[in-house]
Amino acid sequence: MQSDLPKVLHRLAGRTILGHLIDNLALLKPDRTYVVIAPDGEAVAHAAPGAVPIAQADARGTGDAVQRVREALADFDGDVLVLYGDSPFLKTDTMRAMIEALHAPSRPAVVVLGFEAALPHEYGRLVLDARGNLTRIVSARDATAEERTITLCNSGMMAGDRARLFDLLSQVGSDNAQGEVYLTDVVEIAHGRGQPSAVIRGDISEMLGVNTRAELAAAEAIVQERLRAQAMASGATLLDPGTVYFSHDTRVGRDVVIEPNVLFGPGVTLADGAIVCAFSHIEGASIGPGASVGPFARLRPGTRLEAGARIGNFVEAKNVQMGEGAKANHLTYLGDTVVGERANIGAGTITCNYDGYTKSQTAIGAHAFVGSNTALVAPVKVGEGAVVGAGSVITRDVKPGALALTRPPQHQIEGWAEERRQSRTKAPAHGAHAGAKDKVKEEP
Repeated sequence: MQSDLPKVLHRLAGRTILGHLIDNLALLKPDRTYVVIAPDGEAVAHAAPGAVPIAQADARGTGDAVQRVREALADFDGDVLVLYGDSPFLKTDTMRAMIEALHAPSRPAVVVLGFEAALPHEYGRLVLDARGNLTRIVSARDATAEERTITLCNSGMMAGDRARLFDLLSQVGSDNAQGEVYLTDVVEIAHGRGQPSAVIRGDISEMLGVNTRAELAAAEAIVQERLRAQAMASGATLLDPGTVYFSHDTRVGRDVVIEPNVLFGPGVTLADGAIVCAFSHIEGASIGPGASVGPFARLRPGTRLEAGARIGNFVEAKNVQMGEGAKANHLTYLGDTVVGERANIGAGTITCNYDGYTKSQTAIGAHAFVGSNTALVAPVKVGEGAVVGAGSVITRDVKPGALALTRPPQHQIEGWAEERRQSRTKAPAHGAHAGAKDKVKEEP
């Protein structure tokens, strides 16, 4: 990955690769979940809440990684599912099928998840006997010419009864070129004991791992395609689906319309009938029924729009509550602000919520009108139905129904513009430099 960040902590639709797998696994309601990490893998452990981290001091192969959990499972009597943290697409139903296969009448020693590949290339091959039992797993490098024609490939994921699995693992050595303990060797050891192993076939799309930045981008494309399809199946209109990017937890209601080039960060809810116009960026926000956002709007965490509220073009809102029918139509910054119903925020208005040390709140009452190019210096309140004149800097509370303005009085000099125009168009009397000097003298 060419990254300081552990591979499984890179994100797909706002959630870590590991998080996708953990969330799918959680639907099985496992008794325990362990994450085997490197000694310096605290960041990985923190990204898997509810899972117990176990450090693998030396990376000595997949079998060694599983053996690290043996002591923790000493008092456990049940099934063990071995998964890989860089496989975000593995479905819960596939995991369930692996566990169920362990309890088939044949009572397989282990169950291996496989997949069919038209071009197996470097995948390990699953070798079956005439009865369809798995006899061994062979790497592409070690496979014979005949075995390389096999298209049933190994995902690396496995299920087994705890006692049998660790008994088989205890017989696996590390006498190989890499000096590692291979989990796949348990299949051949079980076969030598006359214990059959079974294969569950999954779709190759579930087995996709992420090992490079290019594969991360490809995985993101897959996730986004699924999220877009889900939104449209739920009744949303995406005018140009390929340009809309969802977070894994975006909630989209019916009759929502999303225009092109919109990005949703984590924690966004769109109620029925909401509209998001082009080139908007939204995260941590709730958009109410019939509310509209954008174009070119940014909603930051803590923002909530009630029914029919509007955030227009080039408006940024952070931790803002917009009442029903309230609107800030253009060129505005609102931070730590409560806006009452039907209030209007004029163009160029800003709430000055930060003094360099602390954040403070601005409260704008219902039906209030704030004129254009106004600065509201928090903490401050604008009462219900009050009017703030354009160009004002408001530092004290405005009473309900009052007019507040801080503009200096307007002065007017009659005829000034015409005199200036004439002075500017006069021909210079003593050369360019002298004329310029005369013009300056002539200005009022």
